[in-house]
Amino acid sequence: MKINTSDLSKNLFSGFVVSLVALPLGLGLAAASGVPPIAGIITAVVGGIIVAIIGGSHITIAGPGNALIAVTLTAVITLGEGNMLAGYFYTLAAVVCSGVLVFLLGLFRFGALANFFPTTAVQGMLAAIGIIILAGQLHVMLGEHSPEGNNTVELLASVPSSIIEIISGNVDFLPYIIGLMSLLVMILYSRIRNKIFHLIPAPMWIVLIGAGVSYLSVKYPSILKPLDKDYLINIPDDILGIRSFPNFGKFAHIDFWTATLSLTLIASIESLLSIKAVDKLDIKNRRSNANKDLRALGIATVVSGFLGGLNVVIVIARSSVNANNRANNQSSNFFHGLFLLLMIVLFTPAIKLIPMPALAAILVYTGYKLAAPSVFIKTAKVGWEQLLIFLVTMFTTIFTNLIIGIGAGILITILLQLRAISRVHLFTRFLLKPNTLLYQEKDNQYLLSVKAFSNFVNFIGIKNKLDTIPTNAKVIVDFSLTKYIDHTVLEQLEDYKHSFENGGGELEIIGTDDMGTYTSHPLAPRLTTISSNKSRSKLSKRQKAIRLFAKKMEWEFNPESSTGFQDFKSFHYFSTHQLDSKRNSLKGSVKGVTVNLADVDYHEGEFILRENIHSTMVVLSLPYSIPMFVLDKENLLDKVANLAGFNDINFKRYPEFSRVFRLKGKEESEIRNFFSGALIDFLQENKAYHIESNGSSLLIFEKERLSSLSEIKQLVSFASRLARVLSV
Repeated sequence: MKINTSDLSKNLFSGFVVSLVALPLGLGLAAASGVPPIAGIITAVVGGIIVAIIGGSHITIAGPGNALIAVTLTAVITLGEGNMLAGYFYTLAAVVCSGVLVFLLGLFRFGALANFFPTTAVQGMLAAIGIIILAGQLHVMLGEHSPEGNNTVELLASVPSSIIEIISGNVDFLPYIIGLMSLLVMILYSRIRNKIFHLIPAPMWIVLIGAGVSYLSVKYPSILKPLDKDYLINIPDDILGIRSFPNFGKFAHIDFWTATLSLTLIASIESLLSIKAVDKLDIKNRRSNANKDLRALGIATVVSGFLGGLNVVIVIARSSVNANNRANNQSSNFFHGLFLLLMIVLFTPAIKLIPMPALAAILVYTGYKLAAPSVFIKTAKVGWEQLLIFLVTMFTTIFTNLIIGIGAGILITILLQLRAISRVHLFTRFLLKPNTLLYQEKDNQYLLSVKAFSNFVNFIGIKNKLDTIPTNAKVIVDFSLTKYIDHTVLEQLEDYKHSFENGGGELEIIGTDDMGTYTSHPLAPRLTTISSNKSRSKLSKRQKAIRLFAKKMEWEFNPESSTGFQDFKSFHYFSTHQLDSKRNSLKGSVKGVTVNLADVDYHEGEFILRENIHSTMVVLSLPYSIPMFVLDKENLLDKVANLAGFNDINFKRYPEFSRVFRLKGKEESEIRNFFSGALIDFLQENKAYHIESNGSSLLIFEKERLSSLSEIKQLVSFASRLARVLSV
């Protein structure tokens, strides 16, 4: 692990913020997995320190994972034969063996393992995991000690009876109130776009509120009945004296190896998917060494198992928090583990006050995010066959186990693809055999030709060749000789498209014009056996109003969705936000300045922490170069930052402008020259927008939401008048 001293403070702060998220999640994940809560913290500490030192990624965070809750709980119950403590010790042995297998996967370069699973099948498996988490944790959140039910279906079916118990007054008042309050915090957190509120992560808000209420109930028992000890976190007083050794007594049993293989499979898939997702968030556009990460995770898991912890995986939620706090190397992962260790050693009495219903609420929200209705709707939009794969995988996983579930997903995917291609010999011939040819047409331009068909199994041929091409090159992927392209391949290529764009290059797909889809979704499977779907949806009322406005302005209007972001992606704002699409583009010209307005869809974070954002933005493309800067309305946090000495360019001649606005940029003298008296007067007289320069264009928007028609007119008016000021 290389630590640049100039970045030390940035990564130290990010590691601290991540530890605030990891503390409640680690405790909650372990409790939900049927093991002592401290096991989750051991996993995070060991994972953070070891993976930071020998791992192959840059801004990922390691610790216990959501996807392993179901398989760990199953292992504890099965191996312990009803004795949870005994099952815990047997499961630790399975964790150690799983760590060895994960290490071997990395050693033999199985880092591309995630590419051999259909995207939709993996999503179905994750949805099943979400439902399993929901089934177990809903009762805990509602204060129910012993819910009726031995499996997921029975536990879900008994939720109404738990609610009846609450209504009947048979459950203590305080636990379920804490649980419901905590769930409300999780739901509202992302909707409250307030910088001060977001200084503390949602899980830590829940810990503070829950522990605070718990403390008050002990302090003032006459007002609040104190929580029963069964509702509180149970961790030993002597943390450093914990001794939990694996029991290898069932090493030769089939159940032991079923648990071991399940842990290995899920840990590997979750880690590899997370690594791929987090690489998109890296502001330096670096690619992780997945094989090196697997080896590090294997070693960390072995150590974790011997110390009483669980499988160490790369976790997307905490990694997204890390990326959003601008961490740029693995020292933040190291510091997150170190801070967790200090917290658990120094604040054990306070941690013991954390109510279990509060932690359960975090997991209930997590489970819901994995299996939310929007996930089903999004899958259905891709096509009925993808929904079928999703549902088969999900239900098979719920009623059997994760290995059989993902196996069923792969099987139904292959059967549907055979049906689509209608040529068994073609499918079997090119299933594993390379079907790609790479040509270098000229300097920094490559042609990748794909023939026969392309699916999740043989995509490795495309991936291996794309990985050899510099990301600043132009790549043309030609599918003109292809009969079928599956959803997984198209989604993977979309990721590569972003990767090449971030590296200064370009990836273009050709040869699909004569291929059809069953739906209009851009990532729907493509076949030559059906006609191309060219249907367009009717314009909405808002789109019709924008079109009429464009007609009056004599500007161009295009309602179609597009992924062409050249006019938006180069701005600093999008270094931590991932662009998805733009639509409802409105384009015109004012005094030689091009004005381009669009509804932009983008997101921050990934996976279960992904928050989709929609905003109406304008880009002014100027015919000359300007300094790079960011101008925002100054808020309370900015004023505190000013007192701390952080850079803010002020103008003595314009004190009111300096009071209202915060202006940042490295080229101070050039920025001062650019902000003429006329420009400052104009900005003072108008509504404050976020204005950002990339050196040749200006990005302008007001809120992180879509604008109404009146707001669009105001924005266009502001941009047009600003263009006139800048053209003088």
